[in-house]
Amino acid sequence: MRYAELPLPSGAVGDGEIHEVATVASVLKRLWGKGRFSTRQVISGVGSQRVVVREMDLPSLPMAQLRQSLPFQVGEMLPMAADEALLDFYPTAEIDGDNGKLLRGIMVAASKTTVQNQVMAIESAGLRPVMVDLNAFALLRAQSVSDWGNQTVAFMDVGARTTNIVVAEGGVPRFVRTLPAGGQDATDAVSSAMKVSIQDAERMKKEIGVGFAVPEQLRLGSDALMTMTKAFVESVRNTFVFYSQNNPSGPIQHVVLTGGGAHMPGLGQYLASAMRLPVSFGDGLARVKVNKRLRTTTLDGRESLVAICVGLSLGKAGV
Repeated sequence: MRYAELPLPSGAVGDGEIHEVATVASVLKRLWGKGRFSTRQVISGVGSQRVVVREMDLPSLPMAQLRQSLPFQVGEMLPMAADEALLDFYPTAEIDGDNGKLLRGIMVAASKTTVQNQVMAIESAGLRPVMVDLNAFALLRAQSVSDWGNQTVAFMDVGARTTNIVVAEGGVPRFVRTLPAGGQDATDAVSSAMKVSIQDAERMKKEIGVGFAVPEQLRLGSDALMTMTKAFVESVRNTFVFYSQNNPSGPIQHVVLTGGGAHMPGLGQYLASAMRLPVSFGDGLARVKVNKRLRTTTLDGRESLVAICVGLSLGKAGV
């Protein structure tokens, strides 16, 4: 029914986390005025290097008991003290263990500071936080359509500084990874090589693309962009190899791209060639009915940019 977006000042958010709470709160206030939203309730997502996600097997217990036991079950595998993390467990299957039934699922541990900064920004804007979700789950939720239901699919949302990856088998999440790289890193590489402003570098990045012939005056920018892209794609390849080594029965069959960074010209083709997998753009609006006027005036051409925020809303709705 409503959609709005506003840019954040440089430095307000970095590596998927809020650094300047007051700045983000101010932007949220303006966003609500621009969007004229009818609710003040907010669902926010987390996805950064300080969010640990692991597939694991735990004793089959009622979920309330299982969540209470998580600090003792997973404390040794966390890069932080268990009392500094918010823990949750998403069950995907029940299996037989040596000593009884086990729940197989995905454990999520988020730094309390990360979540607290989000909550503070939301509340400082006069809004009410009602739920914090994992960005990767939201990404999958928005695109859980029949086309991917019988395949093992890697969904990738390329943001400014982070890339969220979730591998789903038959619509069930099996693996989650957040890479510390995104579209802004590509812009920075062009800016540094060409000695131009970030705004000019963003324009040049789209003009240069990946794997295209360019005029001599753009050669330095093209080389820098290709170097950064190769490193990024190598990180993705290593992620896929790690998944395949631990899940030999379900190799990745398709890659679905979303996010602003995914729209760099040539990136999808380069990724498909490097991965030897089909790559396509996702549709973050696939599971929702959109007001006709809103789709044509505001969201036309932005379908692959809104997957995570739509998925967050669907999670609160229980879809």
